[in-house]
Amino acid sequence: MALEVQVVIDARSPRALGAFWAFALGYVEEPPPAGFDSWDAALDAWGFPPEDRGLAYAVVDPAGAGPRVFFQRVPEGKTVKNRVHLDVRYSAAQGVDREDRAAKLAAAKEHAAALVEAGATVLREVDDPREGAWVVMADPEGNEFCVT
Repeated sequence: MALEVQVVIDARSPRALGAFWAFALGYVEEPPPAGFDSWDAALDAWGFPPEDRGLAYAVVDPAGAGPRVFFQRVPEGKTVKNRVHLDVRYSAAQGVDREDRAAKLAAAKEHAAALVEAGATVLREVDDPREGAWVVMADPEGNEFCVT
């Protein structure tokens, strides 16, 4: 039996980082639970004080295919390189042939440019005949990821 996967990302500002990742992945804010018209209504009903409302945020694939991405507030900032990172497979979503390195890199650079406008940073571009082509980036809080 396969289990459901959720990706959890530590953040200083869960809502802001979640909004960036929703844009990067084509995701949406997780809808409020059944019976509530907003997250504030749900949190009010559950007794969450207003000062605790920014502790977490989640985004989901609107088609229901990808994993939920959950952002949790932590007091410390990022200090070292990620041991795990996300690959945003933009070229695959655009129907680019897997073997066409130039087209893959062009597609990755196209999405990377939009992500830079949303707050990301390009760390480097990779175009290796053996490995493939992609753009290594950092999100607004410094977490590394790749656009392929």
